[in-house]
Amino acid sequence: MTVSKEKKEALERRMEKLEIYDDDLIEKFILGSGSGGQKVNKTSSCVYLKHIPTGIEVKCQKDRSREMNRFLARRELCEKIAHKIHREKTKKQQEIDKIRQQKKRRSRRLKQKILEEKRKHSETKSLRKKVEEE
Repeated sequence: MTVSKEKKEALERRMEKLEIYDDDLIEKFILGSGSGGQKVNKTSSCVYLKHIPTGIEVKCQKDRSREMNRFLARRELCEKIAHKIHREKTKKQQEIDKIRQQKKRRSRRLKQKILEEKRKHSETKSLRKKVEEE
């Protein structure tokens, strides 16, 4: 699967906007690892990028093709640099923050407040019950 021309041009514009130039990048191709069979472990399809001015490093091995991994690595590098410069949160970062917030323990005071609200709610609901006749 190759990257479309429009996507390549959009990435180039974004790199230009963030002032990322190919001269500032160190690009290496590393042997793949992990699942995927023998072929993945024999070919150098994993892409390593380092942006010299910021020192940000990216490794990408999401696809079997080297070209696709080059594109994905550059896109990930743009996201990291944009986050560092402009404090823009990427979708991935937003998901991580959301999960972190969900897993965070509630304070004792907050737990008490929630229980009080539940008691009040149950009292109001009990007042709504039908009156039983004897």
